[in-house]
Amino acid sequence: MTGRCRACSGAVLHTVLDLGTVPAADDFPPAARPVTPAETTHPLRMVRCARCELAQLAEDDTVASEPRGVEPQALRDQAADAIARVDAAGLLRGNTVIEFGSPHGGSWLPLLAERGCAEADAARADLVLDCFGIMHEPDQRAAFAARAAAVVPGGLLLLQYHSLAAIVAQRQWNALRHGHFAYYSLHALSLALTGAGMGVTTAWEFDLYGGTVLVAARRGPAAPDRTVREILSREREIITPESLRLLQRFVDDHVRALRTWLIDAAAAGQRVYAYGAASRAVALLSLAGAHQGLVAGVADVAPAKQGRRMPGTDIPIISPRELIEAAPDRVLLTLPDLLGEVSSGLPELDGRWFLDDPRGPRKGGVDDRHTPWAAPGQQFTSEGQPYR
Repeated sequence: MTGRCRACSGAVLHTVLDLGTVPAADDFPPAARPVTPAETTHPLRMVRCARCELAQLAEDDTVASEPRGVEPQALRDQAADAIARVDAAGLLRGNTVIEFGSPHGGSWLPLLAERGCAEADAARADLVLDCFGIMHEPDQRAAFAARAAAVVPGGLLLLQYHSLAAIVAQRQWNALRHGHFAYYSLHALSLALTGAGMGVTTAWEFDLYGGTVLVAARRGPAAPDRTVREILSREREIITPESLRLLQRFVDDHVRALRTWLIDAAAAGQRVYAYGAASRAVALLSLAGAHQGLVAGVADVAPAKQGRRMPGTDIPIISPRELIEAAPDRVLLTLPDLLGEVSSGLPELDGRWFLDDPRGPRKGGVDDRHTPWAAPGQQFTSEGQPYR
């Protein structure tokens, strides 16, 4: 990076979060390849622009090589919910769509086709969609301009993003990763859209990833509705200089809690595996000094990741079937959103799930939405209540 904001070219960028040097978040080496010190030499730092307030990746010396993952059911369910809400608001007008896709896979096009919206064969469409795609663009100004240019006059842009407010409020420091160049507040995103000639009109909020927002924008100035104004108001309370500074402290707390939990499990003779070879787990496992003696393997449903290992560690990536056959004592779920999907799909592991959380791994209850926060490794009853 040249020291300029990726969206507005502002010259004053303040460091928000600095993880030092860690493995590349999307480079999963073959399991047989020995771990080398060079794997953990990639800087990972978040900065925030003093002018437009966009939080962004400071630099990225990695080369994107992420094996294609399998879209989780939680993401598919949320996509269907989102389209239903947009349709209920009367905003799915016209019959052509252009989708700016995400490297993580998944598409809303089949769902939109069911509502009579076909993929455009031209450069512009009535509906332009971006679900978690724009964050992967190093040049944010150009990315917003490209999406705006694809919208026909009177058309609609739908853009979904992981909320910076959720990242801050829920201590999700490990949302910072190579290849994710921007972390949006609605305020910063609205300014970027304004610079591209678009205005936000309304928005919808979802629980996915702890808090995601889908915005609708049209050409020209816009009068934001009550939902937009409410989100902006909450952001001002959550995203403060003080709360942003706390993200750095949360790194040490999280890493320490996980390592303590893993060491305690090993000392008790318990075999720990993980589920989800997610990019957000890469820096965490590396910083925690995890190795195969503490985490015997990480299961993932994506065939492209199986047979590889977690970057910077000797921990192999295995299939869900291999995880079941290993009969682990504990399974650390790196993406809590997957709990419902994996607990129903892998009933053999019932009672062994622990959710990775910035405050320390916690046991996944029957209804985890109501499970209280736990100390690392705290056990719960089947009703989701802590043992006394």
